[in-house]
Parts: sequence; C-alpha cells; structure tokens
Amino acid sequence: MMKKNLSLILFVLIGLLALGGGYYVYQHNLAQSATAPAAADGAAAATLFKAGFKDLAGIRQPLSRWRGKVLVVNFWATWCPPCRKEIPEFVKLQTKYGAQGLQFVGIAIDETAKVQAFSDQMGINYPVLVGDLDAVALSQATGNRLGGLPYTVIVDRSGKIVATELGGLSTAKLEAALKPLLATH
Repeated sequence: MMKKNLSLILFVLIGLLALGGGYYVYQHNLAQSATAPAAADGAAAATLFKAGFKDLAGIRQPLSRWRGKVLVVNFWATWCPPCRKEIPEFVKLQTKYGAQGLQFVGIAIDETAKVQAFSDQMGINYPVLVGDLDAVALSQATGNRLGGLPYTVIVDRSGKIVATELGGLSTAKLEAALKPLLATH
C-alpha cells in the first residue's frame, strides 16, 4: 500500500513538473513570437512601404515617402494608456534627432476627430495617419501577431525592419536602438 501511494505521489509530481515546464515554454515562445521581427524576411518591409493611410487632413500618405530615413512607425490609439504615455517621448525624440534623419510616423487606429484633438493637445510634431482594420493588418504583417497596441516598428535607412516592440517603449530602449542607426549616414 505504501509503495502504491509513493508511486502515485511521484507520478503526480512528475506530471505537475511536466505541466509547469510546458506552460513555461509556451509562455516564453508566445512572448517571443508576439513581436518576432518579421524583419528577417524583406516581405514585411515591402508590405510596410506599399501601405498608405489618410493623414489628419484626409490626404492619403504612402509610407514609402519616408524611405531612406530611420523610420519609427508607431501603431496606437487615443484610448490606449501606454500609447498616451509614450507619445510625449516620441515628440521629444523627433525634435532631438529629426535633423539626423529620424522620422516618426504615428498610425492611429481610432476616429479621426479624436486623433486630431489628441494630436493638438499633445503637440505631436510628426505625421499622424489614421487607419482601421487595414492598419491592424499592417501591424500584424510586420510582426504584431497579437494585434496589440502600442506596437512600434523601427526601419533602418536601407528599408529593413530592424526591431519591433509590442507594448509601451521606454525612451532609453528606443534611443539605444536608434543611435546606431542614426550614426550610419
């Protein structure tokens, strides 16, 4: 009887360890795949540069117009707290590095009137475009498999996606990614 109970306990412990290990591996892979740079294949960058959205004046702007710059494309919405938090930092970085070839472009997945009011309130100093499901699809094509916001794509001067980030982005992390790209001119 004691041997049977010991075997049962051992079996349950091994099962729990396997379950816990499997869950850890799943979560680790999910976190990595959520923003896996679709950078590795040039198709994502080509898709990005083929896309275009209306600006706040209602004029369609192709993303290809910023080819050749260090481009930071940020997918966001006015109702998204982490988006609202990082935008003032983007404004500062655009001012600081714009002359060195840095270009932020915000793609809001929201209503134009709300985006206009928010943009005015925040003093956004870079192009703001407005999209809907097509913008979500573009973010997914560039590696945002979960479709979450904010989502940021960094493109080097040659048009290659070099980094992506799902979630709020700290100024320090963003500057660390941008400085080497801005130095190569």
